[in-house]
Amino acid sequence: MSTGSGVEGLLRDLAPRVLAALVRRYGTFETAEDAVQEALLAAATAWPAGGIPDAPLNWLITVASRRLTDQLRSDSARARREAAVAAESLVPGGEVSDADDTLTLLLLCCHPDLTPPSQIALTLRAVGGLTTAEVARAFLVPEATMAQRISRAKARIRASGARFTMPSGPELADRMRSVLHVLYLIFNEGYTATAGPDLHRAELAGEAIRLTRMVRRLLPDDGEVAGLLALMLLTDARRPARTGPDGTLVPLAEQDRGRWDRRSIEEGLALVEHTLARSPVGPYQVQAAIAAVHAEADRAGDTDWRQILALYRLLAPGPVVTLNHAVAAAMVHGPAAGLALLEPLDADEWTAGHHRLHAVRAHLLELAGDREAARSAYLTAARLTTSLPEQRYLQNRADAMSRTGGQLRPPL
Repeated sequence: MSTGSGVEGLLRDLAPRVLAALVRRYGTFETAEDAVQEALLAAATAWPAGGIPDAPLNWLITVASRRLTDQLRSDSARARREAAVAAESLVPGGEVSDADDTLTLLLLCCHPDLTPPSQIALTLRAVGGLTTAEVARAFLVPEATMAQRISRAKARIRASGARFTMPSGPELADRMRSVLHVLYLIFNEGYTATAGPDLHRAELAGEAIRLTRMVRRLLPDDGEVAGLLALMLLTDARRPARTGPDGTLVPLAEQDRGRWDRRSIEEGLALVEHTLARSPVGPYQVQAAIAAVHAEADRAGDTDWRQILALYRLLAPGPVVTLNHAVAAAMVHGPAAGLALLEPLDADEWTAGHHRLHAVRAHLLELAGDREAARSAYLTAARLTTSLPEQRYLQNRADAMSRTGGQLRPPL
């Protein structure tokens, strides 16, 4: 027997494997997910006191299966379903081989019929093992609201007729892109929270990294999975230096790089080097390579902006890519070059109303010496953001533009 220490982490790792086993055997996502949550709760109560069993996965599958059977007995199709259940036997000993099942579950949670918020919520609940309350807290919504979102997501999967099977061919490629995008969105929300008093939600970023590590174990030869993991590690390595003692936002160029997490940087750099040499290059790998250039610079002034600019040119055009491309162009060719790249974004409804466009434009206008226009853009960005740390930073920059001789600052 193992001791009761580390029970929470173990349960979080085992949760998707248990759910995948039940969905594969019983074919009912909604009731299986409820039964797994009950089994996890039972383990969280029993294991710290009695110790972790020798086969914890099978313990959870057994308990969850009993809960599920109890639920099925109250169903109008009791006889038919119990006959199907009786035909399936649990593995009596050892651990279940479940790599394909776990990946299939993740693909199911990222079903194309679901909206991105629903995909995120269901992934964190079903694959991440988070409770509904934990998912709700991560996205600053009431638990009841998140419970409804998750319930609707499960109902939509059922209505779509989706089966617990591994897609193939083009469908698998499309679904994997959705999975990686969902993990990317979870990480971004954790690294820079879209709303609230804190710049980071470290637990959410950590969960995205953990889930991406899981996918990498399942798909060790997938270059984009490795690229996404590298991007997360290299970006998250900066987190200790992104805020001052009072929570004030510290932009990249002003960060104390001695506070960056060297272990994460070393792992991320090794992934980039390994992946770029062996896999077809995709967008996550390119973004990881850009993050690696930043990580390799001991000082902001040592950053190889020409290499970063060349890498941005490899990415498909898009609002976020263009914003970052504009900064790189300004660092290489001057602020006018960056401002020119921003002009088309004013016609994009989403980007025009997003604070990042105005924050980047403000910085480039400041570099160009147009302090009044920079002040106006900083104020617009501060008004649009719902992140309090970003709002304070942008307001401070606007105030600095009203004073003569203000020090130039980098963008967010």
